Amino acid sequence: MKFRRHSTVLITIAAAVLLTTSGCSGGLLAGDSGSEGESAGPIKLAMVIPISGSSAPTGEYMQNGAQLAVEEINEAGGVLDGRELELVVGDEACDAQQAVASANKAVSGGAVVSVGGYCSGATLPQLPIFEKAGIPMIVPAANSQDLVNQKLKNVFMINGTGKQQSTAALDFIKKSGFTTVALVDDNTSYSKDINTETAKQIEEDGSATVALSTSVTAGESDYSAVVRDIMNANPELVYWTGYYQEGGLIINQLKKAGFTGQIMVADGSVDPSLSEIAGEGAEGVFATMTQTPDTIEGAEDWIANYEEKFGSAPGPYSTQSYDAVRLAAEAIEQAGSTDGDKIIEALEGIDGFEMFSGPLKFTPEHTLSSGGFVILAIQDGKFVLEDDLS
Repeated sequence: MKFRRHSTVLITIAAAVLLTTSGCSGGLLAGDSGSEGESAGPIKLAMVIPISGSSAPTGEYMQNGAQLAVEEINEAGGVLDGRELELVVGDEACDAQQAVASANKAVSGGAVVSVGGYCSGATLPQLPIFEKAGIPMIVPAANSQDLVNQKLKNVFMINGTGKQQSTAALDFIKKSGFTTVALVDDNTSYSKDINTETAKQIEEDGSATVALSTSVTAGESDYSAVVRDIMNANPELVYWTGYYQEGGLIINQLKKAGFTGQIMVADGSVDPSLSEIAGEGAEGVFATMTQTPDTIEGAEDWIANYEEKFGSAPGPYSTQSYDAVRLAAEAIEQAGSTDGDKIIEALEGIDGFEMFSGPLKFTPEHTLSSGGFVILAIQDGKFVLEDDLS
């Protein structure tokens, strides 16, 4: 799809809902005053993402994308008759304990919507914290189905699910004619979810065979054992569903061991660092991924604005984070309130809100109606669009 121009986004935000109503029956959160729409300060959006650790580069892309949206919305007049948005960033470090501490801090600091979530294993323990506080979660990146399997009313995912990613993987496997596949995960919720679902779909479809399904331990440097298992299984395709740090090492070690089949990675490995770690072996590696900024038709103006603001090119999940903030602002406007229940009701009623991934309408499970996954491939060290699977 072709994304609307930058100016259209601003007009949409600025013109949205002077339909706000008065008379909130819900409780008050920090920063709110006694009557609807009256301002006692900025409306705070929590963003718990990896600021430290090996996934920090992705966290920076996410923070920048979200901050760009905040500044555009504030420049266009804010929300609820002039209240500004404020992005409050906390570190998850892809670590559950750190994520819990940051989520608790966001709640005590008066956040009214959460727009963060990268590592599923660090996002999952945040769910009960934000649910208890009545704070809606718009999750831009983390995509384990465990996030919605709990059926919490406050959780909304704007990235495709692990199931949808597995479906894209199967579509590409069939389209490419691969008949034997090795599935390798890192035992995290996100990675295991995709591995398990892909294996299930392959077996149900019957057009290919799972030659190997195995897990590795994240954070190691020697993956010779799994490389040996893959070589013995001799698959036509290896599908790595973990993150880029381990993925790069496994690709490098596979190639050095003489593996001649094809390799595909899941979205957690779509990062420029994958090529740096894997070396020459990364060339030609495929990836299942929702579109990155440079693969989105019509995103040129947005990319230019991002580069002007931050002095570097946008990366994975910057557009999803930008859209998470815009969606939060839209829902607050439609709710006419910062009350969590009213914002949740507004999110459930969203129909056709324009995002980079297309017009938004949530399923009853609060996931995207269409996952939006495509196939990328590494060419000259960079991920480029290989197949839109249309």
